Amino acid sequence: MLAAVVVLGAGAVLWIGDGDETPSYLTRDATIDVAAAPGSQERVQLDTTLYVPEVTPAPAVLLPHGFGGDKNSVSREAAELAERGFVVLTYSARGFGTSTGRIALNDPDYEVADAVRLVDHLAGLPEVLTEGDGDPLVGVTGASYGGALALLLAGTDERVDAIAPVMTYNDLAQALLPNYATTGESRATTPAAGIAADGGVFKRAWAGTLFSAGLGAPTAGGPGAEAIEPGDELDNGDSGTGGTGATGEAGEAGAGFGTSAPSGAARQGNPAPPATDEVCGRFTEQVCAAYNDVAVDGRASEPTLALLRRVSPASVTGEITVPTLLVQGENDTLFGLDQADANARQISEAGAPVSVIWYTGGHDGGVPGPQLRATIGDFLQAHLDAEHTGETAAPAPFRYDVQGSLRASGAPSVRSVEADGYPGLGSGETLRRTVPLGGPEQVALRPPGATPAAVSGIPGLNRVVANSSRLSGLFTVDPPGQSATFLSRPLDSQLLVAGSSTVRLRIASAGGPAPADAAVLFAKLYDVNPDGTRTLPGNAVSAIRVPSLPPDGTPVEVTVTLPGVVRPVESGHRLQLVVGTTDQSYATPTTPAAYRLSLAGDARLAVPVVGGNTVTSGWPLPQLLGIAGTLALAAAVAVVAALRRRRSHRPDPALEHTPLVIEGLTKSYPGGLTAVSGLSLRVEPGQVLGLLGPNGAGKTTTLRMLMGLITPTEGEIKVFGHPVRPGAPVLSRIGSFVEGSGFLPHLSGEANLRLFWAATGRPPERAHFSQALEIAGLGDAVHRRVRTYSQGMRQRLAIAQAMLGLPELLVLDEPTNGLDPPQIHQMREVLRRYAATGRTVLVSSHLLAEVEQTCTHVVVMHRGRLVASGAVTDIVAGGEATFRVDRPEAAAEALRAVGGVSGVDVEGQLVHADLDGLPRSEAVAALVRAGVSVEQAGPRRRLEDAFLQLVGEGEGG
Repeated sequence: MLAAVVVLGAGAVLWIGDGDETPSYLTRDATIDVAAAPGSQERVQLDTTLYVPEVTPAPAVLLPHGFGGDKNSVSREAAELAERGFVVLTYSARGFGTSTGRIALNDPDYEVADAVRLVDHLAGLPEVLTEGDGDPLVGVTGASYGGALALLLAGTDERVDAIAPVMTYNDLAQALLPNYATTGESRATTPAAGIAADGGVFKRAWAGTLFSAGLGAPTAGGPGAEAIEPGDELDNGDSGTGGTGATGEAGEAGAGFGTSAPSGAARQGNPAPPATDEVCGRFTEQVCAAYNDVAVDGRASEPTLALLRRVSPASVTGEITVPTLLVQGENDTLFGLDQADANARQISEAGAPVSVIWYTGGHDGGVPGPQLRATIGDFLQAHLDAEHTGETAAPAPFRYDVQGSLRASGAPSVRSVEADGYPGLGSGETLRRTVPLGGPEQVALRPPGATPAAVSGIPGLNRVVANSSRLSGLFTVDPPGQSATFLSRPLDSQLLVAGSSTVRLRIASAGGPAPADAAVLFAKLYDVNPDGTRTLPGNAVSAIRVPSLPPDGTPVEVTVTLPGVVRPVESGHRLQLVVGTTDQSYATPTTPAAYRLSLAGDARLAVPVVGGNTVTSGWPLPQLLGIAGTLALAAAVAVVAALRRRRSHRPDPALEHTPLVIEGLTKSYPGGLTAVSGLSLRVEPGQVLGLLGPNGAGKTTTLRMLMGLITPTEGEIKVFGHPVRPGAPVLSRIGSFVEGSGFLPHLSGEANLRLFWAATGRPPERAHFSQALEIAGLGDAVHRRVRTYSQGMRQRLAIAQAMLGLPELLVLDEPTNGLDPPQIHQMREVLRRYAATGRTVLVSSHLLAEVEQTCTHVVVMHRGRLVASGAVTDIVAGGEATFRVDRPEAAAEALRAVGGVSGVDVEGQLVHADLDGLPRSEAVAALVRAGVSVEQAGPRRRLEDAFLQLVGEGEGG
C-alpha cells in the first residue's frame, strides 16, 4: 500500500479548454509523500499534476520528465494524451522543480521506488481503470532521463502494461564512457590477436553538463534551465516526426542535457573537488563521488561503474515483458542509436514484443514533433486497449526518417522509410554495401596536453549546423598532423547509410617512448561534396581505446564500429574516414604520442543499408480531387507571385552606387506588436551613420531585416540597388557584427578569423587578414586561444571579423561594448578611416557622446518610427548657439537687436541665444559690428540633449 499524504493545492482543480471549445479534461495538483530512502522515516515530497479526461474510468499514463526539467516540462505531452482519453500523471522527480530529496540518477531505491509508489497512487484513483486490486491499467512514456525511468519501472513493477521510451539509454557507463568493455569485448572495437579493450573514453562535455545541471537543481524556466535545454521541436512538414531544436521550452522536455560547458572538475588534469553539499548541489553523495572519480583523469573506478550499471535500464531489460516502442534520435551525440539497439535486443530476448522508430531529432536535433507524438499515443492506446480487452495488438513496423536537402523555406525535407522489421532483432533485412577506401599508412600525433583538440561538434549547437554543410565545416575541425584520412572514390549512385558502418584498421606505435596510456583514437565518417566541403552526419564520433600497443611497432588490427547514422550520400559524393588522436568533447590522455594508422584487410568500409518503402498516406478520391483543385489554384497564385518577385528582385540601376535605401519598412508580429513602422532612410557612400533610439525602438529588428535574418511585413531594403532577402548575393557585400561573434574558444583569434573566412567560400587573398588583424590591435594575443580573451578583446576581434574582405557596407551593433576609453578612441579613428575610403559604416549604439564624435549622420528611431535624421551637426544645432565673448552684456544687447533672435541668456563669459534659423556666421558678424570680440561660437546642445528632446525624457535606455 502507498504510505503517502496527498495535499491538494489551493485552486488546483482547473477545467482546461481551448477558446470556446468544450473543456476536454481537468487537472488536479497534489503533493505526494514518499520514503526518503528504504527503511527511512524521513519523507520526500513529490509535486504532481493529474490530468483527468471527460470519460472515466480510463487507462493511465505515467509521464516522467527529462533531466533538468520538472512536471511543467511535459505539460504539452500530458495535455495531448489527456485529449486522447488517458488519465495522465506528471510529476517533478526528486531533486527537481519543487520536489524535495536528492538526485540519484534513477536509482532503484529512490526514483524507481518513487515511481512504483506513484503506480500505487494511480491504482487507488476511481478515474483509473484497473485489472485487479491495486493493479491499474497503466503505460509509461518519457524521454531521455524519463525514458530510462520508463524502462527501469517496467523491469521492476509487473503492473506496467506498455512503455514507449524516447531517446534514452541502455547502459549509462557505455553512454558516458563509450567503448568500455563490460564483458571483455569492446562495442566500438573488436580486438584481434587476443587484445582486449577496456576502460572506455570519458564523454567529458556531456557529463560535465549533466553534473552542472544538478548542482543548482534548476527548475523549469528557472535559473540555469536554459543551459540544459536542448530545445523544442520544429516540424519538418513531411513526417512531422521532429526536427531541429530551438531553445525555448523549459527543462529537458525529455530531450537532452544541454549545451553549457562542463564544470571545472570535468576538465582533464584538474583535481576534483571534495564531495560536499556545496559542490554536490542536490545530487546524492554517491553520484557526486562517482562524477569526481571519473572527472579527474577520465577513468572510472569499479564503484563508479557499479553505480552506473545499477541506475541503467540494462540492469532490468531482461525482466521487461510488456509491449515496448523505442523511439531514438538520429542526431544524438549523447545517447546514440546503439543505445536503443541494445535495449531492443535485450527486451526482445526476454520475450517482449518490441517496435523501433528512428527519427531526425535527438539530443542534438530536437524532441519529437506532433505526428511522432501522435504515433506514440497510438501505440499506448492500442496496447492498453488490447490489454483491457484481452486481445493482441499488432507490432508496429520498423521506421526510420531520412533527412534530405533544405526546402526554399529553410526547413529540411524528410521522408519516412518503413521496413518489415527491425534488423537488430533479426526480423528485417540488413544489407552491407562495401565501399573501397584508399590512402597510405599515416602517422597521427597527439600533441602535449592533447591541445589543440579536434572539434566534431558542440553539444547544443549541433542542431544549428546540422542542415548546412558550410556551417558544419565550422564545427568539424581536424587539426593538421593529428589524424589519418582515407577516402573513397566518387559514388556512382546514392548510398543510404542506415546504421553503423564498420572498417578494419591497423594501429601501431610510431616509435619513441611507448604511450603512457592506452591508444585512444576517434573515428568519424564524413560525407564529402564534389566541391570539397564536408558534412559529419549527426556530428557522430566513435571513441576507440586499445589498451596497449607493442613497443616495437608491431601493428594491432581492430574492427572499428562507427556510430549509427542515417544519411543519404548522393551520387558523385565521397566517403572520408578520419581517425584522429583528440576530440574536445572527450577526456583524452594528455601525454604526447604518435601512432601509425592504415587500413587493414581488403580496405573496405562495410555500410549498412536497410531496405524498405517510403511511407505514403492514402487519400480518398474526393479528397484527392479537392487537393488537386487547391494545388492548381496554388500553382496559379505561385506563378503570379513568382513574376512579381522576379520584377521586385531586379536591381535598381539608379541605386547601384548607393549603399542603403530603406522605404516603408514595417515589421509586425502576431498579437498586434509592430516593431518597425513605415521606416524610410537613405545612406550615402562615405557616411558613418549612427542608428539611435531607446530600448524597444526597433533598432535591432531593423538590422536583422537588413542582414536578411528576418523578412519585413511591408516595405523593402535595397543595398547597392539590390533588394535584400534571405540568402541574397548582395549580402556578401555587407560585413556585420550584430548578434554576437560565436568564436570557437579553443582556437586562437587568428585561427577563428581564417576559419570564418574559409566558411564563406571566397579566396583567401580577398580576406585582407593583415589589415583586419591590425584593426583588432591585439598584438601577439591573436595567437592565443579566444577563451583567454577579455570582453574588450573579443569585441575588437569581432569587429575585425566583420571587416574581413573590406566590405562596402559595414554594420556594427554596439561596437564599443567592453572597450576601455583608449580602445574606444582607437575604434573611433578606425571607423572614420574606413569611411574615408568611400565605404559606409552603420553603427547602432546607446553611447550618445561617442556617436556624436564618431558619426557624420544620425537616424533617431522611437517606438518603431523615424523621428529625425540628418547630419549630426544639424541634429545637434536645433537653432540654439553659444558664444564665448569678452563683453557679455554688450553681446546680449547686440543679439537682441537682430531680427528673429530670441531667448538671449548670459552665463559668465557665455551668451546663449535661439537664432531661429539665422546662420551662426551672421550672428558672429553682428557681434563684431557691435565691437564685441568673439572667442568661440558653436551649438549650445549636445547630441544627448537633442536625443532626449526627440524621444522624451525617461525613454532612453
